[in-house]
Amino acid sequence: MPIEIVCKIKFAEEDAKPKEKEAGDEQSLLGAAQGAAATRDLATFASRSTLHGLGRACGPGPHGLRRTLWALALFTSLTAFLYQAAGLARGYLTWPHLVAMDPATPAPVAGFPAVTLCNINRFRHSALSDADIFHLANLTGLPPKDRDGHRAAGLRYPEPDMVDILNRTGHQLADMLKSCNFSGHHCSASNFSVVYTRYGKCYTFNADPQSSLPSRAGGMGSGLEIMLDIQQEEYLPIWRETNETSFEAGIRVQIHSQEEPPYIHQLGFGVSPGFQTFVSCQEQRLTYLPQPWGNCRAESGLREPELQGYSAYSVSACRLRCEKEAVLQRCHCRMVHMPDSLGGGSEGPCFCPTPCNLTRYGKEISMVRIPNRGSARYLARKYNRNETYIRENFLVLDVFFEALTSEAMEQRAAYGLSALLGDLGGQMGLFIGASILTLLEILDYIYEVSWDRLKRVWRRPKTPLRTSTGGISTLGLQELKEQSPCPNRARAEGGGASNLLPNHHHLHGPPGGLFEDFAC
Repeated sequence: MPIEIVCKIKFAEEDAKPKEKEAGDEQSLLGAAQGAAATRDLATFASRSTLHGLGRACGPGPHGLRRTLWALALFTSLTAFLYQAAGLARGYLTWPHLVAMDPATPAPVAGFPAVTLCNINRFRHSALSDADIFHLANLTGLPPKDRDGHRAAGLRYPEPDMVDILNRTGHQLADMLKSCNFSGHHCSASNFSVVYTRYGKCYTFNADPQSSLPSRAGGMGSGLEIMLDIQQEEYLPIWRETNETSFEAGIRVQIHSQEEPPYIHQLGFGVSPGFQTFVSCQEQRLTYLPQPWGNCRAESGLREPELQGYSAYSVSACRLRCEKEAVLQRCHCRMVHMPDSLGGGSEGPCFCPTPCNLTRYGKEISMVRIPNRGSARYLARKYNRNETYIRENFLVLDVFFEALTSEAMEQRAAYGLSALLGDLGGQMGLFIGASILTLLEILDYIYEVSWDRLKRVWRRPKTPLRTSTGGISTLGLQELKEQSPCPNRARAEGGGASNLLPNHHHLHGPPGGLFEDFAC
């Protein structure tokens, strides 16, 4: 039959104090050993690190003036590197850019641009009816009147159709165009498309982007040459000045790409009667940078049009849309030249960024007087006009490529990420002799030290075989056998012949001394 023996021993306070002192001394020695180990780990890392100067400043060895100087040199170099790195980072975050111009490359064929022209006079005076004058009073400044020439207060006319008015009363290209040639071939009014602008009914040559006409040579005679009669006798009389009153005579011309609608009232140039105007063009392909280097508008890549009413995005199309939305918001209508698209007006300022890829045409304009005395008489007989009329109404416009070359101007990042990393690596190697692998070494050392300390915090102490609390110790059976002072009990266990338990032995010592109490 198994026997369980529980032994309780109580020590006097005098005996417990030496044990506590021994335990405290053991913890002090353990902490000192751990601190020495941590110091040796840092010194070992510093001696093996590829960071220049760290081994001499923090490596193993005695502390002295030499180590202090090395630590000061290391700190100064690190400070200088951080200062240079901050300056490089600030320069990179300004997103600098430069403009690079590639040399012009000749091409056998160049696409001819679109040419839009408008007569500065919007409405022909002889084509205006009484209803037209009534409806256009705010634009023309002419007073409304009846057929007898008297102004009537009770005049009433049906609602106007502005498209019909512009088509009827605008200058007709068939009447204005006297001659037309493109690259040595005859052309006519059928080669022009009708387009509406702030100047009313206008005409665009080579407007279709799907069938753009090519130019096979540069210089005069290889482009568009037209002779026009501006019909000054049809100009409106000025009764009173309005915002739309014009004192000029001639035409407005804009040279643009086929994807861009004409914005001729701001981007066009004037051509005067009595002169032959030469316009030498140069194709320019511009490439801008998006954010954060620039403010251009990148292509969305969607199939649907980016602007309602237009097939492609352009600054001119965006401005026309902004004008339409402003007018629509204020008077719930739109002008004829504005895009016919659904949607309400937008609130706030309208921002039209430049597209990232843009084609424009540089121009050089020169002119000579026409006609000379001999040609004036010839033209007067040919068109059944007098010489004065020819000088005051006829003009010649000659648009051509200077050469079949195109200039490419491109915005490029002046300081990119690769340049920043190269400069940082150079400064890092110059001041502290470090690299990316050196930074990885430091991070690896920090990780090892942090993980070791976390494991020490999380590690739980093992339960010892003997625990002492308040001077009371509990012994196991094996220890009881080894340390038992009772010889009779040992003989009883060793003999194995007696089944009786030994008697309780009480050893009485002096007061406050050691006593044992066995319960069996």
